[in-house]
Amino acid sequence: MQVLKFGGTSVANAENISLVTAIVQQKSVNNKTVVVVSALGGVTDLLLGAAAEAAAGNAVYTEKLTTMEQRHLEAVKKLIPVAQQSQLLSLVKKSCNEIEDICNGIFLLRELTPRSKDRIAAYGEWISSQIIAAKMNADGIAVAWKDSRELIVTNSDFTMAGVDFAATNQRIRDYFNASSDRIFILPGFIASDSQGITTTLGRGGSDYTAAILAAALSAAVLEIWTDVSGMMTADPRLASNARIIPVISYSEAMELSHFGAKVIYPPTIQPVMTQNIPVWIKNTFAPADPGTLIEASNAESQDIVRGISSINNITLISLEGSGMIGIPGFSKRLFESLSNEKINVILITQSSSEHSICVGIETAMATRAKETVDAAFANEIALKKVEPLKVERDLSIVALVGESMKNHTGVSGRMFAALGRNGVNVRAIAQGSSEKNISAVISTADVRKAINVLHEEFFGTTYKQLNLFITGTGNVGAKLIAQLKQQQTYLQEQMKLQVRVIGLSNSRTMLLEEEGIDLNNWKEQLEKGKPADLSHFVEEIVQRNLRNTIFVDITANEKVAAVYDRLLQKSIAVVACNKVAASSAFSNYKKLKDLSREYNSRFLFETNVGAGLPVIATLNDLVQSGDRVHKIQAVLSGTLNFVFNNYDGNRQFSAVVKQAQEEGYTEPDPRLDLGGTDVMRKIMILAREAGQTLEMTDIANHSFMPEACMQGSVEDFYKEMEKAEAHFNKLLKEAQDAGCKLKFVATYDNGKASVGLQHINPEHDLYHLYGKDNVVLFYTDRYKEQPLVIKGAGAGAEVTASGVFADIMRAAG
Repeated sequence: MQVLKFGGTSVANAENISLVTAIVQQKSVNNKTVVVVSALGGVTDLLLGAAAEAAAGNAVYTEKLTTMEQRHLEAVKKLIPVAQQSQLLSLVKKSCNEIEDICNGIFLLRELTPRSKDRIAAYGEWISSQIIAAKMNADGIAVAWKDSRELIVTNSDFTMAGVDFAATNQRIRDYFNASSDRIFILPGFIASDSQGITTTLGRGGSDYTAAILAAALSAAVLEIWTDVSGMMTADPRLASNARIIPVISYSEAMELSHFGAKVIYPPTIQPVMTQNIPVWIKNTFAPADPGTLIEASNAESQDIVRGISSINNITLISLEGSGMIGIPGFSKRLFESLSNEKINVILITQSSSEHSICVGIETAMATRAKETVDAAFANEIALKKVEPLKVERDLSIVALVGESMKNHTGVSGRMFAALGRNGVNVRAIAQGSSEKNISAVISTADVRKAINVLHEEFFGTTYKQLNLFITGTGNVGAKLIAQLKQQQTYLQEQMKLQVRVIGLSNSRTMLLEEEGIDLNNWKEQLEKGKPADLSHFVEEIVQRNLRNTIFVDITANEKVAAVYDRLLQKSIAVVACNKVAASSAFSNYKKLKDLSREYNSRFLFETNVGAGLPVIATLNDLVQSGDRVHKIQAVLSGTLNFVFNNYDGNRQFSAVVKQAQEEGYTEPDPRLDLGGTDVMRKIMILAREAGQTLEMTDIANHSFMPEACMQGSVEDFYKEMEKAEAHFNKLLKEAQDAGCKLKFVATYDNGKASVGLQHINPEHDLYHLYGKDNVVLFYTDRYKEQPLVIKGAGAGAEVTASGVFADIMRAAG
């Protein structure tokens, strides 16, 4: 004996019912088969919706009933040969007339009772099962139709009736033992009480019907046929990289279904578990797929967690008060008051101080819960021993499920750390002593992000998704995007990182794409984008609430730097090529660093010093490992190094500067480089990262530029440099006469910093520095006499972009 159940999507229309017929025919060749079917997809909602409209006095209920009738008549006409349709069409019409009569009564009374709801809802499965049985008989597959209400006996708790298993099992065995038929069609979901009045087993109860039958008949197998190829590690509508679970235990399946997995109705497992009957979850539309096997044993798996699930529409109610401490009976009275109102408790957590009890319930019951609990504790509330019940809505529960979790330490830590890194605030936590389930209450707005973050954390064969929002698409920005495009395949295949650029913005336009911007033609897309609006761009980043979000700033804009604090407070990492923030007032620098720590969001700015050279990362490693930095000597301007390496007196100094600007080495205003301001910023950033409190005003700038050159426009700047050629030539000659080279050197020495042009002799580490190279010398406790030297290209779009890319990888963790 085997039991097959087909859900609403599997029997939604004539085409799908034909697929079901083929599956049943193939499956029943060698086995006696019981087939349980749901109503046509969406019909139960139509029926209950019509009843609700009728109760509200809204005549549109007739339209819903007409839609429902037409669907069934259409199915009959498509499935049954014309010569055999008459009787079945009459049955459908007669049933629809009965439904309309009931709804008319509800409309007149303006009253919809649970008993009436069950009577109306039952027609969905009753009619669909008659049509499917007729289809199979018409195709030459001999089947017997049986009304489940004659077999399954329940109490009179309408809409969620409890089964009388002793009476039910006896009726089922008596009927099937007496029958010689080999295939049986039964409607799911419906039953009757001891008086023969129609009841239902709860929404999704067709699974339960099949399980009750399977257990009573000691079936060899129960197969649940649906529209997915098994239970999945997460809801695929939320997590695109969710995968099928091949084998799962009864207890794990119950936990997942209780916490929102829609594939199977939660009570289904209990009857088959007691009989140790295996359950298969199969796909009607892909019958060859293996599916998921639910059985007693816990199959070996490399995954600690079996699946992740969620429930929406949760409200937390909290009973708090100093009068609860040490006084027995408060919990009993709370749960008793909820039970009396038939309010189901989904999650419970209580502080060890006994000062509060927190309970998760369905949001639909929140108002009733507050009224009943406040009434139950009215005396204590009046005496201020207990506060009025606190109600917090718009919440959801996410749950990790897996029997293997009890054998592994640190699962909870990993769960909450992953959520914390992505700014998902946990409002309440619950974990059973069996350690099969860890549940967290979070904001509903964070559910999609939380599910994906946890899936990436616990299912290692999938990839981690990074979502980038890049502002600044000039020279460096364009190179970065090209590097991201080049590395996309490598990162996904070798590092399990899926890097998506969700947003792009420059000074003119901005572009946002939820599924990621195509990097093959991003320039064309950006040109057609919306007008640039920084506040709107930032708001989009926050509102989209994507996991592993990184904001990348490749501008020199103060307004862009001013949004870092808001992003960091939303646990959004910031990668800044922009030096404004790190070189701003120390109070702002410290605020951003503190926010980064507080909200566990990375604030990285490696390219602020040395372009792509690992200067700041190395400095951080030294400090974090306990070394102390006493002195830093550095040539930090690729521009100035290029200028002095190429200025030999044969060409004017202004011409060499012009070349540097044309080749992209200088800031947009070259005076920031030549005046030493840019180098001052860089040495200040290094000093701050070494632990020094330093402002720009604390740095001595021994400028070599004549004051006249620093006034007016950039055009005036070049004219004045031409006039001052003798000054520059003199600086060069003095250095050559001393056998030295000119280098613009930044120095930090035990709390003091300065920048200026120096004569560097051939024995010095700074002497052999060519082109646009930078060099940094760290003198520390560990590197006292021989400094730690970092040297390489310190300017250029390609290397700067690579430094930003490296920071993105660091932010990815």
